[in-house]
Amino acid sequence: MIYRLRAILNATEDVFRDIEITADATLEDLHNVITQSFQLPGDEMASFYASDEDWNQGEEYSLFDMGDHSTGAKKMSETLMSDAMDKSNTRMIYIYDFFNMWTFMIELADIAGPVDGAAYPQVIFDMGVLPDAPPDPEFEADPRFVDDEDEDDYDDDEFYEDYDDNDYY
Repeated sequence: MIYRLRAILNATEDVFRDIEITADATLEDLHNVITQSFQLPGDEMASFYASDEDWNQGEEYSLFDMGDHSTGAKKMSETLMSDAMDKSNTRMIYIYDFFNMWTFMIELADIAGPVDGAAYPQVIFDMGVLPDAPPDPEFEADPRFVDDEDEDDYDDDEFYEDYDDNDYY
């Protein structure tokens, strides 16, 4: 089976690649196709993360064994495409270079049969050019946790007023 995927750079400009890869290829194979097709150096740490329909980050698939077995991260080289994605798990997040945080949304568009004579993996469509620097993520505060009060209304002196009376020793 052939997985048809779209790898979209998390940016305001349209920058994406449509990729075909076999179901028995590994996530490391997909990592290599992504780095090559977006012309990334390929020498930085990277991870895939399972994702739900709202792009919430789930289980990690790391490029290398980080030695921290408490996180339970699986290795890309040991994870087949068919084990990471299927018709009910159609989204993944891919982060390349944890210092710069190049972030891509990977979405499964279709699962089809192979085309005779085609070599996989392959990029079947590309749009846009990778910018010189990773896009700045736009973080917004959750409105449930935003304090509408003016910060100047808070009196530090009132808080520390009885500090010396505390029995900490």
